[in-house]
Amino acid sequence: MRPSKRAQDELRAVTIERNVSKHAEGSCLIKFGDTHVLCTASLEERVPPWLRGQQRGWVTAEYGMLPRATGDRMRREASAGKQSGRTQEIQRLIGRSLRAVVDLQALGEVQITVDCDVIQADGGTRTAGITGAWVALFDCIEWMKARDMVKDGVLKDHIAAISCGIYEGTPVLDLDYAEDSTAETDANFVMTGSGGIVEIQGTAEGVPFSEAEFGQLTGLAKKGITRLVDLQKMAIL
Repeated sequence: MRPSKRAQDELRAVTIERNVSKHAEGSCLIKFGDTHVLCTASLEERVPPWLRGQQRGWVTAEYGMLPRATGDRMRREASAGKQSGRTQEIQRLIGRSLRAVVDLQALGEVQITVDCDVIQADGGTRTAGITGAWVALFDCIEWMKARDMVKDGVLKDHIAAISCGIYEGTPVLDLDYAEDSTAETDANFVMTGSGGIVEIQGTAEGVPFSEAEFGQLTGLAKKGITRLVDLQKMAIL
């Protein structure tokens, strides 16, 4: 039995609230159960120096956790003078995931930065961040379209992410912290709305997992991401 009493293939309660930031060109607050992430998309009419003159844009991301996102207060990384390796890895993952579904040439010579700030953490912050970041990015691009800055076709597909793992010998979907902290296997899947795989991160914490178990986790992930994409579609109506 899962600590949350959820079924093996059941997501936590997921909600997506758009337009939560007055100033950002796109924003949303996404909740995966008790994991809450604020995602804001900011447009800048410039590109990184290494992209100048190439007639294409750039989409990037930054990620962070507020000091009391967890049970004990964490020191702000700014006060430490550097980002942790975990933070850098996650924000690069979010950026890669978003760029997988953006036509950078159609975007033009601009940069969109999506900030994913974890307000409250209970496992799956990176997967919630990716799923919410897409909604914020969608709204930013719609903002640009309304001002004739871009045409249709910039955003090629949905992108969403979900965790899966093997908990007490059973493959399960969407791990919360109680499961994630003790799971035998933990994996994150990033996929497009059409089913394309963008990235898979999987680690055995003790006993190696089998190819058959990996197949089960992949099947759970596909089901979960299909549901998340449906929720994204409902949110942007």
